[in-house]
This record gives sequence, C-alpha cells and structure tokens, in this order.
Amino acid sequence: MSRPLRLMLLSTPVGPLGSGKGGGVELTLLNIANALRQRGHHLTLVAPEGSVLEDWEIVQIPGQWQMMAQSQDRQTPIMMPAQSVLGNLWDYAHRHQDSVDGLINFAYDWLPFYLTPFFHRPVAHLVSMGSLSEAMDAAIGQVAVQYPGAIAVHSYAQADTFSFAAACRVLGNGLDLSRYTFQPQPEAALGWVGRISPEKGLEDAVAAAQQTGLPLRIWGAMADATYWQQIQQRFPDAPVSYEGFLSTAALQQELGKCQGLLMTPRWVEAFGNVAIEALACGVPVIAYDRGGPAEIVQSGETGWLVRPDSIAGLVDAIARLPNINRNACRHRAETEYSNQAMGDRVEQWLHSLL
Repeated sequence: MSRPLRLMLLSTPVGPLGSGKGGGVELTLLNIANALRQRGHHLTLVAPEGSVLEDWEIVQIPGQWQMMAQSQDRQTPIMMPAQSVLGNLWDYAHRHQDSVDGLINFAYDWLPFYLTPFFHRPVAHLVSMGSLSEAMDAAIGQVAVQYPGAIAVHSYAQADTFSFAAACRVLGNGLDLSRYTFQPQPEAALGWVGRISPEKGLEDAVAAAQQTGLPLRIWGAMADATYWQQIQQRFPDAPVSYEGFLSTAALQQELGKCQGLLMTPRWVEAFGNVAIEALACGVPVIAYDRGGPAEIVQSGETGWLVRPDSIAGLVDAIARLPNINRNACRHRAETEYSNQAMGDRVEQWLHSLL
C-alpha cells in the first residue's frame, strides 16, 4: 500500500481473547494483527474485558458476553443480554471511528452488519462461520449488496452456504510458521482439537479411537460439559484423555507428537485453523469431506478425506496414516498457509475496500 493504514480490529463478543471461547477467531485475529503490524500499519484492538493477546495492548470493553451462534437454530430471533459487551464494543467503535481509516469486524453477530451504514468509515467484515440463521444471512447479505467487497470468508465451501456467495472474498487463513515445530517421529497416538460441543462431532473420533485401540488426546475449550459427560458414558472404555485448553505454544508441541489429527465436524466448518496447525507440525489430517477442511487436505498426500459421518472411513484412514510423508505436510503449510501469504491477501482486500 502507498501509506500505512490506521485500523480498528473488533473481536468476537462471546468471551475474552485468550479464553478459547472464540474458537479459531482468536488465532485468526492474532495472526492478521501481527501480519498487518509487520507491514507498518497502525492497529487498535478492541475486545471484551479480560482479553489477553501476547504483547498487544487491548482496549478492554466491559459487558455481558454474547450467546454463541452455534447453539441457535435457523429461526432463532436476534438476542442480546442486558449490558451487552457487543453493544458496548460497537458503541466504542462508533465514537472513535474518526481515529482510523477503517474497521475490521471479527464478530459473527447481527449488530455489526446492521450498523455498517451508520458508520462514515468503511467496515470490513471477516465472517467466521457459514449460514446458520435466516436473520444473520439477511444482515450479511444486505452488506454484501450495499458495500461490494466488504464481506470476506475463509473458504469457498463456507461462501457456498450463502445465497450471495459470489459477493464474498475468499481469504483462506495463515500461521506464523516460526511458532510451529516440525516433528518427524510421532508417538502412537491420535489428536483431536476443538471446542467441546455437539457440532464438532467429537463422539465419532472417540468411536474410531476405540475401534483402533490408539489413544486419542483431546484439546479444546470445554463449551458443553454435559455433552462431554455423555461421550464418556457412551464410551467408558475408549482410550481417550481430555488435555484441556492450551496456548498455541503448548498445543503445537503436544499436537506434533500425534500420528494424525482427526476432524469430525457435523457442520460446514468455515476453514479449520487446527488443520493447518497440524500440517505445520508435520501431522497428517484425517477430515470429513465437508467444509473448509476439504479444501485444505490433499487426500493421499497430506492426510485423508473421509465420507462425512463415517466412523468406518475414519478407521480405514487411520490405518493408512503411515503412507503419508510428514515432510509433505509441513511443505504444504509453508507454501499455502504462511502468515506472509495471509497478510498479502488481507492487505489486498483492505486496499480494494478502503
């Protein structure tokens, strides 16, 4: 770009950065912020109170967290709690918009899209999920039509869940690969990473681990403790262990030891940051052939794509993990999913919009 930009990045309102409640959005925001800062742009990060993001100074916004969109159905009306942190985030943004050239919204919530016409600074929206509700589709679609180029997504599969797919800019994602250690010799164990909630399909990975006898190590924020208890009751003898929610530095060390990563989502994943994190460590990925992971995994080269919801397919793919070259996995991450590549795509998006 011809000059550095002043940008305000507004986080997800479902919880503080660093808590894991925001899922992959937290890592995406960090990587984009770092990539833009390295290019000389000036950033203001705004997030719920209690947020911590490495060495970044964050404008801390108080208020009640927003309900996660994944827990709602297509007809659920728009809801906000009293003293909403979402409302407070965007009140702050509106009052301080003159201090920046543009804003980037990371929240999958109705309010930022509704408010876009009321800002005189451009608002770019990075949408983190596919179509989940009629109200959200309408709000995002209206911005896509009224402000061409303002809507970005992570994968073509995610875009295709919307009727306005052609108006979406596909950015993919990227990582700071210097933070991920390539581990050529795995242990006899499998990994699963994600929010512990029904839409992630963890029970399928547990069933596959039970059939193969390979230990399954599980990492992620405990979003639904009842769901986890039901899995334990259903598979009391499965060789699984819940290892908690880890920082990126700790997670990549542990994930890198695994023979393979299992991805078993019940829904269309927008992308799947954990897939490229695994590849960066040299870990092959076994994923259901749906959503973003299907655009990341090269079946037979960096892992295996499996018919969705097929436990037998998972078991068969696990048996074929030794056929995957772990060096090819790392190479794929380096060529397609570096933070440099992601930064280039984001900067081009902002240039076209601003």
